[in-house]
Amino acid sequence: MTRSNKDWWPDQLNLEILDHNAQNAGPVDEEFDYAEAFQSLDYEQVKADIEDVMTTSQEWWPADYGHYGPLFIRMAWHSAGTYRTYDGRGGASGGRQRLPPLDSWPDNANLDKARRLLWPVKQKYGRKLSWGDLIVLAGNVALESMGFETFGFAGGREDDYKPDEAVDWGPEEEFELSSEDRFDEDGSLKWPLGNTVMGLIYVNPEGPNGEPDLDGSAQNIRESFSQMAMNDEETVALIAGGHTFGKVHGADDPDEHVGPEPAAAPMEDQGFGWESDFGEGKGPDAITSGIEGPWNTTPTQWDTSYVDNLLNHEWEPEKGPGGAWQWTTKDGELDDAAPGVQDPSDTEDVMMLTTDVALKHDPDFRAVLERFQENPMEFGISFAKAWYKLIHRDMGPPERFLGPEVPDEEMLWQDPLPDADYDLIDDEDAAELKSEILATDLSVSQLVKTAWASASTYRDSDKRGGANGARIRLEPQRSWEVNEPAELETVLETLEDVQAEFNAAQSDDTKVSLADVIVLGGNAAVEQAAADAGYDVEIAFDPGRTDASQEQTDEESFEALKPHADGFRNYISDDAPRRAEDLLVDNSDLLNLSVSEMTALLGGMRALGATYQDTDRGVLTDEPETLTNDFFVNMLTMDTEWEPVSESRQVFEGIDRETGEVEWEATRFDLVFGSNSRLRTISEVYAAEDGEEQFVEDFVDTWEKVMRLDRFDLE
Repeated sequence: MTRSNKDWWPDQLNLEILDHNAQNAGPVDEEFDYAEAFQSLDYEQVKADIEDVMTTSQEWWPADYGHYGPLFIRMAWHSAGTYRTYDGRGGASGGRQRLPPLDSWPDNANLDKARRLLWPVKQKYGRKLSWGDLIVLAGNVALESMGFETFGFAGGREDDYKPDEAVDWGPEEEFELSSEDRFDEDGSLKWPLGNTVMGLIYVNPEGPNGEPDLDGSAQNIRESFSQMAMNDEETVALIAGGHTFGKVHGADDPDEHVGPEPAAAPMEDQGFGWESDFGEGKGPDAITSGIEGPWNTTPTQWDTSYVDNLLNHEWEPEKGPGGAWQWTTKDGELDDAAPGVQDPSDTEDVMMLTTDVALKHDPDFRAVLERFQENPMEFGISFAKAWYKLIHRDMGPPERFLGPEVPDEEMLWQDPLPDADYDLIDDEDAAELKSEILATDLSVSQLVKTAWASASTYRDSDKRGGANGARIRLEPQRSWEVNEPAELETVLETLEDVQAEFNAAQSDDTKVSLADVIVLGGNAAVEQAAADAGYDVEIAFDPGRTDASQEQTDEESFEALKPHADGFRNYISDDAPRRAEDLLVDNSDLLNLSVSEMTALLGGMRALGATYQDTDRGVLTDEPETLTNDFFVNMLTMDTEWEPVSESRQVFEGIDRETGEVEWEATRFDLVFGSNSRLRTISEVYAAEDGEEQFVEDFVDTWEKVMRLDRFDLE
């Protein structure tokens, strides 16, 4: 067995997750414009082609009830349902269901067949139609094919060609386990997890730990769905709407008959997994979850029968033919009531999962179910909107939504922004504003920290956050500890005065938003700091950011963007869940930074003195607020010896080897650039006598990148 560096040194900082930000892992040319290609599709023909697949049963994997719609709904749901609000990772974008570990999760058993059924459509349209879009669109077409009116669809998901190694799926080493390490003491999932069981999208359908525990199941459902920012109504709508269609498969015990998942299957299976030797291994003999049966008697038709069956009957647990816990009617009224999957003359019992009966058992969930039963139209609208949110939650703002079925209505979860109903400033105006900002009493570090705090909330995982909207002046961001609320209020008041004076002085319709002023202030400060170091730099600026209102901001949802740590400002909270250096890399990945960009950015922020509470930690220079390479020079010098100041080993003192005096103070965020071999090689370039100019150029380029990360309106 070949051992990797990670095997030899398991605690070594993992920088590889940043490498995919610096390189294209797939065969598609970087100049290829997917948005333009998608828009060129004959969209209605694409949907017609998917519809043809839906209703043309294949002998190698026959369609239940002659319709692949339920299978495609499950595929789309399980693709999008990995999204979690904690870090914005997961979701349908990237088409990552085709890659490990998702392609081999137990919850995705036999979805490899669903994607192979769609291969002719993907093959026909090639790179104009990504797997990420096709998988989700197939779910929408399936719903429509079975009589449901969807809320809309947006394309724009570009494919990944390697797994996202930054995603933390949980601590367990085996699938379908749920250890105590997954939960906090109050029963909530630990950051940044979204599912309660390893290898399952949400929860165990049999109940917690495979037992028919209704209270525990309801708790797990609420916890898991809340991590997708779904409330009780949306949760019930999604489960009830999705379970209106299709069935679950458990003709016999999967442990006795089902082979390995795709990632462990032999080469000759060509990416297929879960091969079964029970009977024909397909159709009525199929084994997927190990639970067997449909939820109603009309599994390819939109209606309220799932809700009616759940509420109108009493249910009791039993072990099904697959050996798993499921629920049957106490009175037996729905036994042999559903048609067989191949021969309608065959019959099956209607069943429920523990997670279904838990909705009826929980009083709040039940209240929603009863309301839906009384108001079928409300049920349909709620499911349509919740499904739309589910499959689009990770796509970011509406500017990224493509296609003729994008609805006009913007939802709060899309972080809406107002349109600019005024003329934008030009280069001359921007220069004037920068001069006015620098003429205030605000320091370089104050301007840099405020611009950074505004822009660095961006997450490339789900395209949320960023400077656009100036939400740093709104709750919850203005009250975050990391943003130093008292100082932030002072800076914002000054910048608002600059904005107001500029707008009042204009004789035409030209105006500037506070969002633009905040970014301009940061740019002006960086340019001034570079000039003080002897470098003439100009940071590109694109006006057009607008200012969101509090009503356009979902406070609870935005709270997920609050950082546990911000290594660039040398801040870490008391409840940080990982080592400081690991959180720095995680933050850098969400900002789409490479290893070199992370290094230049942190060194520049230290030179500018842009630290939390203006501490000297990591500011390894006698000339703060001047853009020098002093951080790297003094971090790498052998004149200094570093010692931890406490058992936590979070803060260190830099001691002059000759005098024994404490020269500097720094944190793990800082020392990792001298201790990690790869980071040290980059730091050495910047610390060299001829390295300062390159450092300044790299920092300016990276700063400019971060300030523009959320400007999808420019693409």
